[in-house]
Amino acid sequence: MKYFNPLWIAISTYSILPAPSVEWRREHMGAAICFLPVVGIFIGLALLLWQWLCLKLRVEPALFAAVAAVLPLLLTGGIHMDGFMDTMDALGSHQPRERKLEIMKDPNVGAFAVMGCGAYLLLSFGLYWGLYQGGLLKVAAVGFVLSRALGALGALTLPGAGNGGMLTAFTAYARNPGAVAAMVLVSCLWGGTMVLLDLEPGLGGVAFGILAFWGYGAMAKREFGGATGDTTGFFIQVCELFILFGVVTGGLL
Repeated sequence: MKYFNPLWIAISTYSILPAPSVEWRREHMGAAICFLPVVGIFIGLALLLWQWLCLKLRVEPALFAAVAAVLPLLLTGGIHMDGFMDTMDALGSHQPRERKLEIMKDPNVGAFAVMGCGAYLLLSFGLYWGLYQGGLLKVAAVGFVLSRALGALGALTLPGAGNGGMLTAFTAYARNPGAVAAMVLVSCLWGGTMVLLDLEPGLGGVAFGILAFWGYGAMAKREFGGATGDTTGFFIQVCELFILFGVVTGGLL
């Protein structure tokens, strides 16, 4: 059962889902980052279950969209949104790189974080409203796995910014060609699944996910000198939003 320890560590760290208590050994923590996409499977399934229940009960689209927008936050305990908000405060400060890294560590919430979170939830609400009817939500649900695979890939390939932190602990023993290849393969498999489920929406979601990955990598190196735990959370949130937009846009074609 010890071979499952990295999986349990990933689930207990990146979600509120119950997982067996295991010893956090360094080699297990190094492999745990590669199991981050597993959390996305549970989020996607929860969204599909919520859609099924709403359609059965003929729930109004507004209620479906409101719950769908916050459901990923509930299941992850807000860990990625916390990184998103910290990064928004740092970016909004327009301070030198060292000061931005300090701002991300500040537990206080600034105006840019609040505005960014509000805008994010509002956009998510609108996109989920558009995904309520029809079968496009199943494509978007797979995107929660893809966003985490790309997030892990970024954490493994981008230089680390700052000293210490959770991301350093998780990637210190995982920065190797095997782990990177595994995340590339997982990204391709789940991206391909999106396309197979529905061609145009799938292509739209994958294309916008890759666009988010490329833009994030450039931003992280320019603004912070590389990736941190907060910027990785920022990327996962942004990538999810981009994928949702790509799926909705592709469905209109």
